[in-house]
Amino acid sequence: MPARKPPSPDEKPQFERFIETARRIGAGETDEALERIIEKIAPLKSSTPQRAPSTSPRRQRRHLNEA
Repeated sequence: MPARKPPSPDEKPQFERFIETARRIGAGETDEALERIIEKIAPLKSSTPQRAPSTSPRRQRRHLNEA
């Protein structure tokens, strides 16, 4: 694996770049503003995944026996 290039001396640290980007997109200085922006970018998904009904032979036999 090749060695990493050293950062250029005029490049800002990652933390400073993160803060600047957060301000630019409107995340502000508060946790609430940051959460609001994150929800816009990546909305929450349902906490319970929807499962397709099982079509295993065992389950099919059970349903046939119940009828």
